[in-house]
Amino acid sequence: MLDERTQEWSDEVRPEPAGSEPGAPGSASPEMRSRERPSPRSPAAAERAPQAPAAKDEGRKRRFRRRRVRIALGLLCSLVVAAAGYLYWDNARRFETTDDAFIAARQYAIAPKVSGYLTAVPVTDNQHVAAGAVIARIDDRDYRTALAQAEAQLAAAQANIESIDAQIAVQQAQVAQNEAQVQQADASLVFAQQQATRFRYLAHAGAGSVQSQQQYDSQLSQQQAALKSAQAALVSAQRQVTALKAQRSTAEAQVAQATAQRDQARLNLSYTIVTAAEAGRVVNLSAAVGEYVAAGTDLTMFVPDDIWVTANFKETQLDQMRPGDKVTLRIDAYPERLIRGHVASVQPGSGTAFSLLPAENATGNYVKIVQRVPVKIIMDNPPTDVALGPGMSVDPTVRVNPRPSLYERLRGWL
Repeated sequence: MLDERTQEWSDEVRPEPAGSEPGAPGSASPEMRSRERPSPRSPAAAERAPQAPAAKDEGRKRRFRRRRVRIALGLLCSLVVAAAGYLYWDNARRFETTDDAFIAARQYAIAPKVSGYLTAVPVTDNQHVAAGAVIARIDDRDYRTALAQAEAQLAAAQANIESIDAQIAVQQAQVAQNEAQVQQADASLVFAQQQATRFRYLAHAGAGSVQSQQQYDSQLSQQQAALKSAQAALVSAQRQVTALKAQRSTAEAQVAQATAQRDQARLNLSYTIVTAAEAGRVVNLSAAVGEYVAAGTDLTMFVPDDIWVTANFKETQLDQMRPGDKVTLRIDAYPERLIRGHVASVQPGSGTAFSLLPAENATGNYVKIVQRVPVKIIMDNPPTDVALGPGMSVDPTVRVNPRPSLYERLRGWL
């Protein structure tokens, strides 16, 4: 019956044609349309009316359930975020990191100690060389000649010493001869004294002649003079030995000087081969074959294999940092590599304190800022298949608390 009434109502109430006027044929008046609309108290409305409160209650229940689910999800998300935040904070507070860190090394320029023309440069740019490897060769002919001359001078000085030694030996034999003459003259003097005494007694006793007395007195005087002469010759020979020994000392000094000149010439000859003092890389090579180089001319820069990381941490990050702390390093040029290291030392002072123009805080206005302190970090496993050099950027992370964090313990359990 409801369908029949609805059909009758739809047949009676139709939309007016466009442009129709009230009262025109085929159009219904407002009073008629109002009479033809179904009353709110129609059976269909009556059947739907009892169902409206139940639908509203069901909608309220659904909205309440959705609100409770959203609140529960929000609380769960908040708890997850809070737990993740605590795990991150608990783990992060055990580390200190900075992006103000660079690889450092004691690089230096390689220069020759002697001048000359370069005859060979067996290295090239960025080449890795071992300790003692040849960097350049200088024409050594002049230095070989100087070495030969120094060796000849040394040989002459040594020959001079040998000559003086021979003279000393001859003079010592002369000294021995003069000593024998002195002994002979002394013995003759003793006999002359005895003879003179005997004939002087005989002359006084009348048993001898005065002439014999005078003759032996004269012989006594002659023997005394001969003894003095022999003694003087002995002293002269001894002093000649002393003079020869002094000459030998001078000759020894000349030998030492000639030896030093020989050694210097030998060193100069060795300096014609410029070598690397330690293992490292040749950087910014400027030497070329045929170039004339003076002593001290830079041939190339050299970067040793002994490199480290200088990390400039804020002074507020050094409270728990100590030498020996483990460090994780990531080099910007090779971000996929993880390098291990340790803190070697902390500089006793900020970087500005050792700069060319240190800050003078006692003058003018003062604004306190956090200072940076250099920390030296040694790499335990530096990569050998890639080039590392001064100035390359590094991101170090220092573990200042060795105790494992909650995140690390959970990861170990899982």
